[in-house]
Amino acid sequence: MSDFYRIKRLPPYVFEQVNRIKAAARANGADIIDLGMGNPDLQAPQHVIDKLVETVGKPRTDRYSASKGIGGLRRAQAGYYERRFGVKLNPDTQVVATLGSKEGFANMAQAITEPGDVILVPNPSYPIHAFGFLMAGGVIRSVPAEPTPDFFVAAERAVAHSIPKPVALVVCYPSNPTAYVASLDFYRDLVAFAKKHELILLSDLAYSEVYFDESNPPPSILQVPGAMDVAVEFTSMSKTFSMAGWRIGFAVGNERLLAALARVKSYLDYGAFTPVQVAATAALNGPDDCIREMRATYKRRRDVMVDSFGKAGWDVPVPTASMFAWVQIPEKFRSLGSLEFSKLLVEKADVAVAPGIGFGEHGDDYVRIALVENEQRIRQAARNIRKFFDQADQMLHNVVPMVRRG
Repeated sequence: MSDFYRIKRLPPYVFEQVNRIKAAARANGADIIDLGMGNPDLQAPQHVIDKLVETVGKPRTDRYSASKGIGGLRRAQAGYYERRFGVKLNPDTQVVATLGSKEGFANMAQAITEPGDVILVPNPSYPIHAFGFLMAGGVIRSVPAEPTPDFFVAAERAVAHSIPKPVALVVCYPSNPTAYVASLDFYRDLVAFAKKHELILLSDLAYSEVYFDESNPPPSILQVPGAMDVAVEFTSMSKTFSMAGWRIGFAVGNERLLAALARVKSYLDYGAFTPVQVAATAALNGPDDCIREMRATYKRRRDVMVDSFGKAGWDVPVPTASMFAWVQIPEKFRSLGSLEFSKLLVEKADVAVAPGIGFGEHGDDYVRIALVENEQRIRQAARNIRKFFDQADQMLHNVVPMVRRG
């Protein structure tokens, strides 16, 4: 398999190494508290499930659907953008339904990338942001993940020193994995930067509704005047409505870019199962109390994690958005690197986290911890970790020297 061109461009999937150890531990009877994958454990809203059940088996719903999404679903997404962001979209030309935002990102990369094209991608960042373009034959150049003035200093340097000139820039706020949140002022500067350098902007807004400051919800890049000229934004039903396995997301924004995405998709899929699209329409058009309950649940879990892990001797920065905490590895273990430390947590503490190296080399001093277990389980994870930390000197005497591989 390693002889295939596209496979050669992909490194080993880091998370799979942790998954193998996790599976082996469970096979031996261990009760692993899994805080690794960002896989929501909450139930989808009942009215959405009811709509799915109501629609399944109706005449014509088992047939092929539309690859860009049924009209009602695209209109519902346009309605959501107008309510939430004050952004008006034409559902016929500025909205494409995708099989989750991940598929949308990968197929947009296929649509716009020529072999050798340079793409600016945050480091650390969600893997598809880079590897979607790598699979399409592109070349990745890293820019900082944090939305500060230093971002533009580094991005200017990347543009100046890239041959050929970059064609696109990826951003993700609230960020996976770092939980950074961008302001509308940052987006204004970003749009100006993109226009100055003739860049396409691709914004991942999958965590738009997972935020904990009710007075300051994360903005959309499309709120910036002129952003529609250069930007496409990706959203998802996965986190907002706990519909991860349903595989429904959206790309919205620039008509030319979305036409390219729709054309690629028309060759690859017939859209999601129609009853799933109808249920997703009900979610977007329905009451938002389920969204507020989701936020409250993740906020309680966040607060329990920060408190209990802190008492266990591991300081967790308080994320203001997303369902993740981005946490530096304790100094005693940092030289191991994030992959080996994550393996140790599974083996010695029965806790699984995501190694930061899986999100880029600049993440190797960190792990990502997902808020996907209830408060009791999070407290248990903290107790297990504290016990591991307390016994580490005795348990790890045979792991010296603790030097990560360069």
